[in-house]
Amino acid sequence: MTISPQLSVLDLVPVRTGQTSAQAVAASLDLARTADRLGLTRYWFAEHHNMPAVASTTPPVLVAAAAARTERIRVGSGGVMLPNHSPLVVAEQFAALEALAPGRIDLGIGRAPGSDPVITQLLRMSGTTSDVERFPDHVRDIARLASPEGAVVQFASGGTYDIHATPAATSAPEVWLLGSSDYSAQLAAALGLPYVFANHFSGQGLERALELYRSQYQATPEHPEPRTFLTANVVVAPTTAEAEERALPQLRMMARLRMNKPLRPLETVEEAQSGSAEFDGLADSIIAGTRSTWFVGEPAPVAAELRAFAERWEVDEVMVSPVAAAREAEPMDASPGRTQTLELLAAQLSE
Repeated sequence: MTISPQLSVLDLVPVRTGQTSAQAVAASLDLARTADRLGLTRYWFAEHHNMPAVASTTPPVLVAAAAARTERIRVGSGGVMLPNHSPLVVAEQFAALEALAPGRIDLGIGRAPGSDPVITQLLRMSGTTSDVERFPDHVRDIARLASPEGAVVQFASGGTYDIHATPAATSAPEVWLLGSSDYSAQLAAALGLPYVFANHFSGQGLERALELYRSQYQATPEHPEPRTFLTANVVVAPTTAEAEERALPQLRMMARLRMNKPLRPLETVEEAQSGSAEFDGLADSIIAGTRSTWFVGEPAPVAAELRAFAERWEVDEVMVSPVAAAREAEPMDASPGRTQTLELLAAQLSE
């Protein structure tokens, strides 16, 4: 079975009202198994911190768990927020993951902090990784360290020191650069790396980012051509009404985020439907604007929209963030709405 365009998943490990972290992780790992069974291309975990509705704080741990529970799908980070971490530690983590699941590991790297200033400061207390200006050097360092050849430190005195993220490696994780700005697009082009624009987050600047990336791309032996795909927020259900209902809790959370309101666990469908009184006209406007960029509805129309989306931007892969929320009666250790989205969409896109 061939899925066209190729379909992948971005998972933030959502945490709903009354759900524990353990249950949320169990639901996401179950979804990874579903994606593997359906023939999807890759499954990535994001990095976010100190958010009541998001449990994806440590992509390497989640990638390891997903790799152990799947057979063929690529698993990776979407992404590791590099300024929060030592390049050597990241290289060692993903070299170990590559040893665990050879040929199936993606290392997506981002430059954003993934949290608020307080958490960012705590993550960067060591001081050495908080120099964002050295981000390009750190990306290069990780690629070298995680490769079978390793890296060499050159001392001013003339001596050298060999460093390997893991001994006797035979393969390396594939490095992707992630971002939502001209900077990341141009850096990916300069380094000859695959690139993903974070379209699911805002969509602002997509056309310019892709044009910069493709026009400025510097070919490398590993990647002779520019390579990219797109991300999108998606909810698919048997009826349009159900799809819109399952999209509402995530839309309301986005409104809270952009209005600097207190965050909370992701609402259930029922909570979102009964909680409209707390929002004003501005929130309604944010929700409407956000919803206009999402793909929500029945299988056939959404599949057609995604195909047109991929053709418009000349990509052969779309990574969906399945943002379908749960109903109160649904089990805590599964995500029927997100599973339904993947199953219906994969069936519709199969050829």
